[in-house]
Amino acid sequence: MRRADYIVLIFALVLLPVLYGTYWTRSAPGQAVRIIDATGEETIVPLTQDRHLEIKGPLGVSVIEIHDGAVRFVSSPCSGKLCVHAGWLRNGNDFTACLPNRVSIAVVGGTEGYDSINF
Repeated sequence: MRRADYIVLIFALVLLPVLYGTYWTRSAPGQAVRIIDATGEETIVPLTQDRHLEIKGPLGVSVIEIHDGAVRFVSSPCSGKLCVHAGWLRNGNDFTACLPNRVSIAVVGGTEGYDSINF
């Protein structure tokens, strides 16, 4: 390796942690949740109000819980239950959906962190 190769390698090793810290740190907690149902109707609910919501979709009812500044799918009529396994969402830009039942939830507000969806 030549001197220029070492310079490029050192520059890359210094730049990598800076980029990681800038783009992949956790985002701040969100203030509300955006729920979109099968008809495309959008509902925004603050994360400060604890409640259970029942959202109707083509397969049945999806139950969403808001508690302690976080939101999650409690149950859904889909077969894979990936939406339920996503767990609690609390940071800006967190998102999950029950695609078979056409219901999605997204945390909005706060500073949104980098992820592949908004790239």
